[in-house]
Amino acid sequence: MCGATGSSKVAERQAAIETLKAGFDRYIIVGADSANNVRTMRTGGTYNTTGTVYGNQINATTTYTPGPIIAAGRHDTAFSIKMFKDGDPGASRAISARSTLGPNWANEIKRGAMTTC
Repeated sequence: MCGATGSSKVAERQAAIETLKAGFDRYIIVGADSANNVRTMRTGGTYNTTGTVYGNQINATTTYTPGPIIAAGRHDTAFSIKMFKDGDPGASRAISARSTLGPNWANEIKRGAMTTC
């Protein structure tokens, strides 16, 4: 699980990819939203009873073993972005999509969006 920070990084990478695919160079995040519905659940356990009989007496011991813990849900992040071409008014304040993706940005576009961190 990557948490809210990890899902934000995935969403920002996707914003950079979409900016370049649309023919723009830079972007500004103008709105963001996130949700966390991660939860853990313990599955049903098991009981094991053993006993011995001594005459007319029974000595029994029951042991409970809890089931495994399962994590479910996810962290979601959504961005609204405004795209700019170099030289557009406001572009100097925007984030470079190429810089976000790094020196191999063309390969990153071909590789496509990450769906998880």
